[in-house]
Amino acid sequence: MNELAITVIGRDRPGIVADVAEVLARLGANLTDSTMTRLRGHFAMTLICVGPSAAEVEAALATLTADGQLLATVREVTPDGETAPAGEPYVMAVHGADRMGIVAAMTRVLTEAGGNVTDLSTRLVGSLYVVVAEVELPPGAAEPLAVRLTEAAANLGVDVTLRPAEPDLL
Repeated sequence: MNELAITVIGRDRPGIVADVAEVLARLGANLTDSTMTRLRGHFAMTLICVGPSAAEVEAALATLTADGQLLATVREVTPDGETAPAGEPYVMAVHGADRMGIVAAMTRVLTEAGGNVTDLSTRLVGSLYVVVAEVELPPGAAEPLAVRLTEAAANLGVDVTLRPAEPDLL
């Protein structure tokens, strides 16, 4: 079996998730991980599945992309297997007036502390910019990191919080 990474993007419309899922199910592909969102009217989906070859999936998805409204990419990836988290789970939240460089500056501070961003979302609502990032931090890094994040946030004119993540219910 092949492990594939698939992306689908385009102008949002009802039924895209169902259409993609049905194509994959007909091929016998097992959808293992996925995320989907709508970004300012544009649909974006990334998923990992196990099943047929990349060429078979590309051919089957061609029916959904033929009109040019959607773009799909398929790439074979190497399975990682089960891995333990590399650090302690935290959530960083940033909010304030929108300006260029917020994500770059705040994630750089995380990286320099040995942190790894595992999920990130941003939203612009009027002039308010919000960043929420799930991160893994090396043991003992949270307290000194919180100080450095607060300094970086002050330089940007935004507010930041860093808190332990709640365990997933799944």
